[in-house]
Amino acid sequence: MRFLLPLVLAFSVFPFALGQETAVQKTAPTIAAIDNAMESFVENGTISGAVTLVGHQGKIAHLSAVGLADIESEKEMKPFSRFAIASMTKPITATAVMILQDEGKLSIDDKVSKYLPAFAKLKLKNGESPSREITIRDAITHTSGLAGTQVFDSTLAEAVDELSGRPLAFEPGTKWQYSPGLNVAGRIVEIVAEMPLEDFLSKRIFEPLEMKNTTFFPDKKQQRMIATLYGPGDDDGSLVTAENHIADPASVKGPNPSGGLFSSARDMFRFYQMVLNEGRFRGKRIVSKEAVEQMTSPQTDDLETGFTPGNCWGLGWCIVRQPQEVTAMLSPGTFGHGGAFGTQGWVDPQTKTIYVLMIQRTKLPNSDASDMRKTFQQVASDSLDL
Repeated sequence: MRFLLPLVLAFSVFPFALGQETAVQKTAPTIAAIDNAMESFVENGTISGAVTLVGHQGKIAHLSAVGLADIESEKEMKPFSRFAIASMTKPITATAVMILQDEGKLSIDDKVSKYLPAFAKLKLKNGESPSREITIRDAITHTSGLAGTQVFDSTLAEAVDELSGRPLAFEPGTKWQYSPGLNVAGRIVEIVAEMPLEDFLSKRIFEPLEMKNTTFFPDKKQQRMIATLYGPGDDDGSLVTAENHIADPASVKGPNPSGGLFSSARDMFRFYQMVLNEGRFRGKRIVSKEAVEQMTSPQTDDLETGFTPGNCWGLGWCIVRQPQEVTAMLSPGTFGHGGAFGTQGWVDPQTKTIYVLMIQRTKLPNSDASDMRKTFQQVASDSLDL
């Protein structure tokens, strides 16, 4: 029979990031078993450090940091450290789309060409026209047939214009293939809302949720708080600095709706808690209950989807349909998303539990199936006796 591990209070206090709060941040509880488990990955050289957060029944049950944010300078990892969250950006972009649908300004079943006319001319790889045009729904479920890199070194408008010239990999709706579809969705948000994507997200999501550490464009002060990205060195258990190939914080030119955000564990908790609360957070309505139900319900029928067994896809979210292996401790219907640099965020609606893992590590064989993710979720689940 499992037993509940004691919660050890973290007595140290630390300032809010960005200097936007006057004194100190409230201390958060720490589950010692989680820290011990994550420290083992630091000690064996898999990661430099980590921030872990567990939300349960609407409250933070654990928030802690282990290891180093930067090895060379011996800079400690802190609970308020920032991270390139890569594809954890996608559910946020999808939420922006649903906000506009709530307001009747678009429908996810609209053809993409309604807003981006060049997409009416898309061809399949064999040069033939597809049987139908792609829709916004296709774009945010990775069933559009759009293919190729999600990364760009230009403005968002220029990147999406380039996408309109790529051939489709398959007939829309017939397969699931991870794609740059969320870039298209983000551009549509800009067109419909008549403002840059970063401004819409700030106004409609980040500001009301007080996600003060979340941005596409970290300034120099914010950049100093970003944990260094590492990859494996030549020797076992060694790490070397790596380049952020998605969004270099020093030179990013446009918001990448598929993977360009930088954030903190506490900020992501606020976003996930809002979705768990069916679109509300601390009395503020961000998106409708109906939109949340759409986003977090299966939308890909019986199509085989990535990145771990037993998954399907919602609107911008991965959904655990049949828990197994790395998801074995989660409930059916758990939804979330991982990132290319090992970051993970998952919401279990049955147990009302939120799991946030923040690391910065490239060249993982499969970041969604990492030992760090599995161990963190299992120890957290065991500790809360879920």
